[in-house]
Amino acid sequence: MAVRDDAGFADIRSYAAIGDGRTVALVALDGSIDWYPTPDLDSTPSFARLLDAREGFLSLAPAGEYTTDRRYVDGTNVLETTYTTAGGTARVTDSLNTGVAGRLPWGELARRVDGLTGAVDMAWSITPGSCFGTASAWIDGTSDQPILRIDGVGLAICGIDHGPRTPEGRTVEGRFTTSEGSRHLVAVVSTHDEPLPLPDPRTIDDGVDRTIRNWQAWSDTVDYTGDYRREVLRSALALKLLLHSPSGSIAAAATTSLPESAGGGKNWDYRYAWVRDTAYTLHALTRVGLREEVHAAVSWMLKNLRSQGSDLEVFTRLNGSTPEGTNNPDLTGWRNNGPVVDGNPAAGQLQLGVFGDLFDLIWQYVQSGHVLDPTTMRQLAEIADLTCDIWQSRDAGIWELPEERHYVSSKLGCWNALKCAVLLAERGQLHGPVDRWIAERDRIRAWVNENGWSEERQSYIWYPGSTELDASILLHAMSGFDTGDRMSSTIDALRSELGAGPLLYRYSGMQEEEATFVACAYWTVSALAAVGRRDEAVELMEELLPLANDVGILAEMIEPSDNAFMGNIPQGLSHLALIHAALTLSTDGSPEGQGADPT
Repeated sequence: MAVRDDAGFADIRSYAAIGDGRTVALVALDGSIDWYPTPDLDSTPSFARLLDAREGFLSLAPAGEYTTDRRYVDGTNVLETTYTTAGGTARVTDSLNTGVAGRLPWGELARRVDGLTGAVDMAWSITPGSCFGTASAWIDGTSDQPILRIDGVGLAICGIDHGPRTPEGRTVEGRFTTSEGSRHLVAVVSTHDEPLPLPDPRTIDDGVDRTIRNWQAWSDTVDYTGDYRREVLRSALALKLLLHSPSGSIAAAATTSLPESAGGGKNWDYRYAWVRDTAYTLHALTRVGLREEVHAAVSWMLKNLRSQGSDLEVFTRLNGSTPEGTNNPDLTGWRNNGPVVDGNPAAGQLQLGVFGDLFDLIWQYVQSGHVLDPTTMRQLAEIADLTCDIWQSRDAGIWELPEERHYVSSKLGCWNALKCAVLLAERGQLHGPVDRWIAERDRIRAWVNENGWSEERQSYIWYPGSTELDASILLHAMSGFDTGDRMSSTIDALRSELGAGPLLYRYSGMQEEEATFVACAYWTVSALAAVGRRDEAVELMEELLPLANDVGILAEMIEPSDNAFMGNIPQGLSHLALIHAALTLSTDGSPEGQGADPT
């Protein structure tokens, strides 16, 4: 089957994701793992054919012609791919194994092969890349089994009846033939600057079953019985892949530099933890009962807050440290759409909306029945005061733009911050000048009503003096700022100007620069429900759900002409927007029904 173009690149839509709570690997439809950083999701990847055909892969597939059918094992992030050839069928089960009590202290990639019918000749190959051009792989001959080393990463290759051949160069490969009922395994055990364990391959094979049980036990804790449960659970599992268990942080996506348009140029690194994305994710996870992840992420956020003081960072590395700038490795980029970016230039920007994101996160946590500590209360009170002082400033906005303006959605973020600060104070979870917070909250509302509304467009606008539109305004139907006629009219204006079928571009003028932004389309569902247009919301939801790929994964963007995926994958914001839309439709749709207070 033809999965790749002549340059060796697969469609972004063809990738499924597996993970272990620390890192994520991407598996293409032809069975090749083209992205696998280790030990962490934000580590430099040893396998990165996703971004350059020379940058390494782990392939496993029939040696001849075949067709495929794949799915996730129910309630898991373990992938099953069934290959059908002229001679028989075989099933590959891909798992990043977890341990008895959580993640393993090493990486354990298991690729189990079961013969189902007839005989299938299988071929596998493991070839590391260059760690973004910084290292050269070599074979360590000190063990009876092949060990690849590259830039501190050790990769031990082992298996069961996997037909290994004598390694050559930097490649380890093999071939074997399945029969009905046969069991085979190709596994890679990895560490970074640590001793390399060599588990019995049969222990690794048993670990696949344990990992399935672990995922299914986790899925049983997802407390949601409303409509679209299958899609909600799959999106929750996708978000779980992005939760970095060593720290509690949540990555925005698992990849870097996948282009936002076919022409390239707008390529970003999303392997960081944004306050915004963390807040949105926790809002969704709180409402489906995932207490451990919520507490871990809130604790991570508050720990960062204490180290940063009131100078709140827009995003940090997964370990909480401040990003150190960017570089551009000499790689071609996906389908030669560069640049490849290691790092994100948005670090250090002023984004006023981050205050609303932080306070919304804390409010959701407290509203779920939890309590804050005195140190956190003091620091949040300081940030509420800072919000009162700074909301009138220009900023880079939610879309992290180079030109600072008075973006309306940023002002609404400050309104939401002070709204939540007042609510926290009413719960006894915040102490400070509440009268000031109320007064400034009301001043922001008055400013938006005067400067952020266009009678000509019958819509909230992007910034004062313009007639351009911004889809992030939709978030403030959900925050409760406006669920009336003005927001309803704004939805119509956005869909008219920025719409492409059921999809939506981010803001005016983007039709020529990038694909549609998946989260914006699901925000529209939630906003329609919030303003009382439930039937339209349901109709839109039904149009959007089939746009996920064959295993339910969503990227950042979709090209409306052919539904091709663009941007980084799996994209947390896309999946959590889907969850939020489903949850909104499972209630009465109002902000009050979702736990918000529209004051």
